[in-house]
Amino acid sequence: MIPGLVSTIIPVYNRVEMLRQAVESVLAQSYRPIEIIIVDDGSTDATGAEADRLAGQHPDEIRVLHIDNGGAGLAREAGRKAAYGEFIQYLDSDDLLLPEKFSVQVAALNEHSECGIAYGYTRLINTDGKVLKAPYKWSAEKHDKLFPALLVDRWWNTHTPLFRRSVCDAVGPWSNMRMSEDWEYEARIAALGVKLVHCPQYVSSHRQHEESRLTDGTDELKHCRDISRLIPVLYDSAVMAGVDLDCAEMHHFSRWAFLEARRAGAAGLAEEAKTCFDIAIKSAGKSRDIKLRIYDLLSMILGWRLLGKVTVKLSRLLHRKPGRNTQELSWSDNG
Repeated sequence: MIPGLVSTIIPVYNRVEMLRQAVESVLAQSYRPIEIIIVDDGSTDATGAEADRLAGQHPDEIRVLHIDNGGAGLAREAGRKAAYGEFIQYLDSDDLLLPEKFSVQVAALNEHSECGIAYGYTRLINTDGKVLKAPYKWSAEKHDKLFPALLVDRWWNTHTPLFRRSVCDAVGPWSNMRMSEDWEYEARIAALGVKLVHCPQYVSSHRQHEESRLTDGTDELKHCRDISRLIPVLYDSAVMAGVDLDCAEMHHFSRWAFLEARRAGAAGLAEEAKTCFDIAIKSAGKSRDIKLRIYDLLSMILGWRLLGKVTVKLSRLLHRKPGRNTQELSWSDNG
C-alpha cells in the first residue's frame, strides 16, 4: 500500500468514448497521487485498444487489466487486488467524478479517523451534461452508517463513496452476481459497522444515456436469481449490524422480499421464491401481515410456481401500486 494514493478502478465493457470521458474525469482531479486501473471485461470492440492507448499516454498513472468477461463485480475485484492505494474509488465507465472529489473526501477521512467511507452529493445528468436531478437519490442526506436506509434501496451510486483500503480488505471479494452486486457488497460492508463521513458538496455525476446497461436487461430468470442472493445477505447483514427488526425500513424490506418471492415463483424458480419468502417472514417482525400467512398456506397447496404466476398476474390486472408506507420511504418518489 502506498500512503495517500487513491486507486480508481474502472470496469469497462464495449464503451470506447464513455471510458475516455470517465478516465479524463479522474485525471482532472485536483488531488495527487492517483492511479487508475482500467479493467477491460472481455470487450469485443475497440475498448481494450482504447484502454491501452490511454495507459500509453499516462504510463505513470494508468494500468490496464484484460480479463475474460465475468461482469462488473469480478472486474472490480480484479482491480481491487491490483490496487496500491490507501483509498479505493470505484467508478463505472459511464459515470464521471467532479474535480474536487478526492481532495474533499480524502481530507474528510484524514480528519475523521473513526470513519471508513466518505461520500458527498451526486447529481444525475444526461450525456449532454444537462443536470436532470441534483442532488440524486439520498446523497445529500447525512447518514452515519449505511443501515437501515440500505434496506430500502441503494441510496447512493457506486461512484459516490470513497473507501479506505482497509474497509475493502476487511469486507472480502466482490461476488460474481451480474446484477445488484454493488448493493450486496455494500451490505457486507454495513454489517461491519463501518462509519460514514458526509461531505456536503457535489462529488460525482451519474449519467443517463442510451447505451446499454447491465441493468437494462429484461431476463427475469437472471434478475430473480441474483435478487434471491441479495435479499438474504441484506437481511443477515442488517441483523449483524444491529438493525431493529421493527423499524420502518425493515418493514419496507419485508414487503419487497415478499414481492420478489412472487416474482421468482412466477418465473418458475421455486427455490428462489422460497428463499425470498422465508426472509420476508423473518423481517416482518411483530407486524407480520395476514397476507404472508395466507401465502405460506397457499404455497403448500398450489406450489411456489403456480402461486407466483397467479398472484403476479392478478396484481397486473388490478394495476397494483406501491402502498403509502413504501412510497414514503422511497427516494425515487420523494426526490
